[in-house]
Amino acid sequence: MELWLLLWLGLVLILPSSLAADEESSLLQDWHDMWLFRFFLNVLGYTTIIIPGYFLITYLKRINYLQTGVDDLQTGRGICYPVIKACVFGSESKTGLLDDVSLAPRNDADPGSSARQAFKLVFCAAGLQVSYLTWGVLQERVMTRSYGASTPEEEGEHFKDSQFLVFMNRILALTVSGLWCVLFKQPRHGAPMYKYSFASLSNVLSSWCQYEALKYISFPTQVLAKASKVIPVMLMGKIVSHKSYEYWEYLTAALISLGVSMFLLTSTADKHPSTVTTFSGVVILGGYIVFDSFTSNWQDNLFKHKMSSVQMMFGVNLFSCLFTVGSLLEQGAFFDSLAFMTRHSEFAFHAVLLSVCSACGQLFIFYTIAQFGAAVFTIIMTLRQAIAILLSCFLYGHAVTMVGGFGMAVVFLALFLRVYARSRMKAGRKVPQPQVQKV
Repeated sequence: MELWLLLWLGLVLILPSSLAADEESSLLQDWHDMWLFRFFLNVLGYTTIIIPGYFLITYLKRINYLQTGVDDLQTGRGICYPVIKACVFGSESKTGLLDDVSLAPRNDADPGSSARQAFKLVFCAAGLQVSYLTWGVLQERVMTRSYGASTPEEEGEHFKDSQFLVFMNRILALTVSGLWCVLFKQPRHGAPMYKYSFASLSNVLSSWCQYEALKYISFPTQVLAKASKVIPVMLMGKIVSHKSYEYWEYLTAALISLGVSMFLLTSTADKHPSTVTTFSGVVILGGYIVFDSFTSNWQDNLFKHKMSSVQMMFGVNLFSCLFTVGSLLEQGAFFDSLAFMTRHSEFAFHAVLLSVCSACGQLFIFYTIAQFGAAVFTIIMTLRQAIAILLSCFLYGHAVTMVGGFGMAVVFLALFLRVYARSRMKAGRKVPQPQVQKV
């Protein structure tokens, strides 16, 4: 009887505690599955790097470290002086856009090199299409499909950490740009390194939103939403850079908004029928567009310092790696993601190939703009977006209505109109320039 009483008391004491532990673990897992909670954790991880850096930079500027550092250097104690000067103060003031790569003379008008230019154009177009089409297909594969299922009936295991994919992309891009800077001559760098952190933070957040959105919306919807980022880029340009725009830019922006609205309002919610899920996808896409718009405008301001595009790529990716690896280690997600890679070799191959395509795509961007200008590059990338939608619909079975297809056509027509109008305006501005320069 006493034995039964002891067993009963043990069950009374142990069962509630085990149930509470299971309930707490389940609640924590539910919270971790929410994209807003993961976003908050990521931002919290970034602030643990940003806040100490901010106070350190403020302190060094307040004590006028450049002067005291010179004195220390003369006495043999200023070992960190060159590093702190490059990171906090920079070596030169703003001198205008001196991008050796982007301002390299193009030989478009030379009739003897027409065949060579045609070959370069095909090479650039093929490189951009292969890099970014493969990147888009793999992006959707990694974020929306499972790994480890041997039969169609098995569920498999989904990879959930978008931040790890951002880190993979950035670490390879950092390696490629660093090697490029070492192997090829670059202009003397003048910008304070810490200024890259602003564009890097917004770039990391926009990339995270881009991956995360695929859990809630289809890839064609994401591509069209990215095409419509012209509008927030214009708004951010007015706010950050105080830019002014022509009437045709507002017209094409309105056409893009109309086309995207037609597509979104008539799309069938075949994969994510929940209204909450769809709303989450729209919010995440909105975050992507806002963060990406800030990145491009901040980089435009940074180019007022003397630097090349590859140096910009290196600086932004350096801070991106610092932010993402710090946040991943703090959350304990870094080793979990590595364990996922070891369990699923197919995912490891996809993640590495995704990073290779992203890094190579950035180099193709710089080379294409250097050889043919921004207008040709924009046309190639606009065609890439259209092909990406068709490829995604073919591979993953996304349904598009007739009205939605018409909306897509309106969006890409507006994008081509922007390229045409911009090239005409630039051609008109180039006419009087030679006479003015000769005087």
